[in-house]
Amino acid sequence: MITIGRSGVDLYGQQIGGRLEDMMSFAKYIGGSPTNTAVGGSRLGLRTALLTRVGGDHFGRFIREQLVREGVVVDGVLTDAERLTALVFLGIRDPETFPLIFYRENCADMALSADDVDPAFIRSAGAVLINGTHLSQPGVFEASMKACRIARDNGGKVIFDIDYRPVLWGLTDKDMGENRFVADAAVTARLQEVLPLCDLIVGTEEEVHILGGSTDTIEALRTIRQQSDALLVCKRGPDGCSAFPGLIPDSLDDGVVGRGFRVEVFNVLGAGDAFMAGFLRGWLRGEPLTTCCEFANACGAIVVSRHGCSPAMATWEELQLFLDGQDRPFRLREDAALEHIHWATTRVGQYDDLTVLAMDHRSQFEDLCTRIGADLDRVPAFKALTLKAVDRLAQGNPRFGVLLDGRFGMRGLEEAADTTYWIGRPIELPGSCPLEFEGAADVATELATWPPNHVVKCLAFYHPDDAAPLRERQERQLLRLQDACLKTGHELLVEIIASRNGPIDARTIARAIQRLYDLGMKPDWWKLEPTSDPAAWVNVEAAIRANDPHCRGVLLLGLSAPEDELIASFSVAAASSIIKGFAVGRTIFADVAEQWLSGKIDDETAVADLSARFAVLVDAWRAARASVSAPRLREAV
Repeated sequence: MITIGRSGVDLYGQQIGGRLEDMMSFAKYIGGSPTNTAVGGSRLGLRTALLTRVGGDHFGRFIREQLVREGVVVDGVLTDAERLTALVFLGIRDPETFPLIFYRENCADMALSADDVDPAFIRSAGAVLINGTHLSQPGVFEASMKACRIARDNGGKVIFDIDYRPVLWGLTDKDMGENRFVADAAVTARLQEVLPLCDLIVGTEEEVHILGGSTDTIEALRTIRQQSDALLVCKRGPDGCSAFPGLIPDSLDDGVVGRGFRVEVFNVLGAGDAFMAGFLRGWLRGEPLTTCCEFANACGAIVVSRHGCSPAMATWEELQLFLDGQDRPFRLREDAALEHIHWATTRVGQYDDLTVLAMDHRSQFEDLCTRIGADLDRVPAFKALTLKAVDRLAQGNPRFGVLLDGRFGMRGLEEAADTTYWIGRPIELPGSCPLEFEGAADVATELATWPPNHVVKCLAFYHPDDAAPLRERQERQLLRLQDACLKTGHELLVEIIASRNGPIDARTIARAIQRLYDLGMKPDWWKLEPTSDPAAWVNVEAAIRANDPHCRGVLLLGLSAPEDELIASFSVAAASSIIKGFAVGRTIFADVAEQWLSGKIDDETAVADLSARFAVLVDAWRAARASVSAPRLREAV
């Protein structure tokens, strides 16, 4: 399905319950009704694409990159070098009031023209979706009509989302973006021109009114029916929807309906696009009409409970969980299970194999500089070589990563922003036990300053048999950190070192993990000590699989073990599929750092040495994993 039309950046006020005038900060999302529907459809398993224009600016690049991350085909996302990407400022005042201001004067997507419509691109899709608001511009109107005709001639479906925004037709003051209805005969006439081409028409009651030219919903639907045989779907907010495949009855209640869902309304913006995505997931896959309506109602209910439009869209797995019949809280965003599935199934990237050069050490470098008499101010320059060493080996391969701190490693973190590598960053105060955090007193305030692609790494010296006061204090800290990560949109890696606090056996680490799961912890990653005991990894994997099948996996840490000892541990760990690779530091950099800080080697020698040592471990890990995979493959054959 190709959606056609608006694509901009939504800037959502983060202070809830206040005036837009008083907003202090904004969250940035991709937006525009067709863009939201393309994202929603993709998350639900449809193959979607977008035809639009974006500016040749930072926000235009953001839209394209985010669409790629969402699995939306961007062949039709064209760059307009003369115009800027559209912006929208939005707020959440109360359950009835959602102020928004469109910055769309001569913006890129409003310049879409018929010449931008590639017939081959349109014919590649089974359906096209157009939106009513975009029809306010002559060029976009012609582009939409051309795409619809090509699709129809090719046997494709045409979907019309009425999507009425009076302000974008020039019918209200510019600060009245939230206004949903102003009667206007010229708008009605323009919208009705597309009716003969449509197979599906969807709108709220107000949108049905503008399309049908009457504020009587039944009368408006009958007017529409006179000009189109399309399936008509009327969205009814908390009452769900009514679908009309044929003649229009005397009551909306007599249409085809699906199961509705009562939830607290937090934010209505984007709910209609989610409804459309859910309906299309059923309709384009040939589901019964009642099922299409149920999917649509459920997707709308999920999105009205959240902040944002496109990021709030449900995934297919999330939708199935929501529909499983369990009782859910009226304040749906407080459903921890549903929110976890949403987070876990919308994370970016897959990491079946990940090898990380870890140089987030801080106290170790302080000790080194003291021991050899080196200037501590030189450490940031050495850490900046980390990325160069990784890049020399990885050559842009996203299966590699760096782990750097913000104190000494900030220059490397800044350079890594332009790469595809996995990026980790520590939050713990080095050596702290009980656990303390580095930076601001409030950890969420600190994380709010970090780029979203920085994975938050937290080392805890934690043993399941620690004295209760110590154990419980550290657990409270970890739970605080997890909450902060969820609120700021960061992945969390929890590193557990138990051996410093007590003896360990084959069940110790699994017990530690299980206790944290029992408390509600569900980190995206675990980073764990190597072991020569295969049973320990069997127990760890069983604990993770039982509690969080969506966990990204485990990375091995090095504990400054000698290279041969660490490589030997790889052969044991590689048998466990939950282990994805390693994040090792001192085994690789300890000697190099001492030589460089002592002035015995230059940058190039240091980079070459770091890269070579890193390569030894990477090759050893992959060889160990391959030696395990080969017998499995032979058994499968």
